[in-house]
Amino acid sequence: MITLLWGVVLLAALWAAHWGAERLSSPLKKLRRQWGFSVAAGGSIVGLAAASPETGINTASAIRGVADIGLGMMLASNIIAIPLMVCTAYIATRKRELPDHEEHGRHRRERRIAVDPQAVTVQALPYLVIVGLLAVLTLPAQWRGLQPMDGWIMVGAYVLYAAQALLRGRSDSERVEWKKKEVLLALGGVAAIAGGTYFAVRATEQMASAWGLAKIAAGMFITAPVAAMPELFATWKVTRSGQVTSGVTSVIGDHAVTLTVALLPLALVTVPVENFRLMWVNLSFVALMPLLYATCIHFSGRHGEPHGFRRWHLGLFIGALLTWLAVVIFWVPNIFTAS
Repeated sequence: MITLLWGVVLLAALWAAHWGAERLSSPLKKLRRQWGFSVAAGGSIVGLAAASPETGINTASAIRGVADIGLGMMLASNIIAIPLMVCTAYIATRKRELPDHEEHGRHRRERRIAVDPQAVTVQALPYLVIVGLLAVLTLPAQWRGLQPMDGWIMVGAYVLYAAQALLRGRSDSERVEWKKKEVLLALGGVAAIAGGTYFAVRATEQMASAWGLAKIAAGMFITAPVAAMPELFATWKVTRSGQVTSGVTSVIGDHAVTLTVALLPLALVTVPVENFRLMWVNLSFVALMPLLYATCIHFSGRHGEPHGFRRWHLGLFIGALLTWLAVVIFWVPNIFTAS
C-alpha cells in the first residue's frame, strides 16, 4: 500500500514538473519567433525549458545523495524518448486532416510523416557529437565516472550546440506580444519544477527501498518512463495541431540539454561508474537512437520524396528499444539488486 502511494506521488510530482516546464517554455517559444529562428533551430532554446524536469531530478538526486537515480534516469530517458516520440507523432498524424497541411492527405495515404530535413544537420548530428564527447569523458579507465570538470565541459558543449543551431537556423522574425500573466506563470512553473522533481526523487527512493532495487535501475525503469509520459501527451497535442516538425524534433533539443546542462549537478558531486558494462551499453544505445533518427529522415528524402518517417521506420525504433531492454536485463549483471 505504501509503495502504491509513493507511485501516485511520483506520477503527480512529474506531472507538476512538466506543467511547470510548459509554463516556462511559453516565453522561450515567443523569443524564438521574435528573434527569427526556425523551429528546428529554436529547439535548442526551448529544450532548456522542456528538459528542466530532468535537470531538477538530477539536482534533487545529487543533493539527497542518491545521484545514481539521476544517472539512471538520464541514460534511460535519452534511449526511450526518440522511439516513443516518433511513434506517438506518427499515430497522431493518422488523423484525416491537419491544420495548415495541404499535403497531409497524400502523406497519410503513403504512410509517412514529413519532417524538415534541417532536423538532421542542425540537431541530430551535433547531438551525436555530444554523446561521443560524453563517452570520451566517462568511459576510459583513467577518467571513468563523472567529475566536476566533465560537467563544465558538457555545459560548454551545449553552448556550442545551441550556437551552431541558432546561427544556421535563421528565419524571418515575428512580432509578438508579451503579457504579465505569461511571466507570472513562468515563475510559477519554476516553483512547480523544483517541488515536483524533489518529490519525484523521494518517491523513487522509497519505491527502490521497498523493492530492494538498485537506485540506478530505479532511475532507469521507474523515473525515466514516468517522466516520459507528459512528453508523449505534449508530442501528441503538438503534432495534432499541425506542427509536425516541432513535435518530432523537439525531443532532440530536449535531450541535448539532458546530456549537457542537466549533467552538471551529478558531475559536481562526482558520480563513479560502478557498473562499466551498464554504462557503455547505455551510451551505445543513446547514440544509436539519434543515428536511426537522422538516417530515416535523410534517406527518406531521396528521389524528391518528402523527408521524414515511413511506417516501417517505427519497427526499427521499436526493435532497437526492445533490444536495449533485452541486453540490459539479460546481459548486464547486478543492475537490479541493491548493494
